[in-house]
Amino acid sequence: ENLKSVADNSHYQFIHGNICDASTVAEALRGVDTVVHFAAESHVDRSISEPSPFVMTNVVGTHVLLEAALKAKVKHFHHVSTDEVYGSLELDDPSKFNERTRYNPRSPYSASKAGSDHLVNAYHHTYGLPITITNCSNNFGPFHFPEKFIPLAITNILEGKTVPVYGDGKYVRDWLYVEDHCRAIEMVIQKGKLGETYCVGGLTQDIDNLSVVKKILHIMGSNESVIEFVKDRPGHDRKYAIDWTKIKQELGWEPKHDFDTCLAKTVSWYKEHESWWRPLKTT
Repeated sequence: ENLKSVADNSHYQFIHGNICDASTVAEALRGVDTVVHFAAESHVDRSISEPSPFVMTNVVGTHVLLEAALKAKVKHFHHVSTDEVYGSLELDDPSKFNERTRYNPRSPYSASKAGSDHLVNAYHHTYGLPITITNCSNNFGPFHFPEKFIPLAITNILEGKTVPVYGDGKYVRDWLYVEDHCRAIEMVIQKGKLGETYCVGGLTQDIDNLSVVKKILHIMGSNESVIEFVKDRPGHDRKYAIDWTKIKQELGWEPKHDFDTCLAKTVSWYKEHESWWRPLKTT
């Protein structure tokens, strides 16, 4: 559905398979010169209740893909990762994560992504696989799976439901619009230095989750009475913030989309694409 616009492109081919299936992955990489590795289990809540699929997909699956890439002699393997591998900041901590920040994952999800990052780097240093890595902050925008924070809030309001907010709602995320993220990945693939990691962040390092929900309610003309504070997530990271100086200085990238404008665009998108998200919420 979300790739319908390129379905007729002669350069596009859809292969339905499991990243842990070595034969399927090897076949998919035949004749490929560049791999962009997005495949991951990514919902922190589900990683807490059921961590095994995260280890299998994010760690074992990445290993399968790396082995196939090595055998296929790909020219560039780009790994898409997360800022959550760096752990958590306190609300009053002015520092930001960068490429030199020590890894400190605090959830099964972030631990699995940290493991995949280390595997990718190991295949570069041990076998000479030409790799790059990006560690990005929280994304938002069209086609965002409705279990995630922003689309869950939007779709719940559209359905007349309450909007769950963990704990006190004072959790800060560095929101990155999906188009900015894609542009960063494209730049790294085209101009990035092999063997390097680039941190990719947004422009919202002081907006907490409760404020995000209130912004959505304001855009949608809804009352704050629909906010429902719920029991906090175990080990909930308090704050993420990304320093994207390196990718700006070396590749000329910086986020172009301001949060408020793109949040309103995102709300409009979900209003107009109920046929896409509603079946996903009922499965």
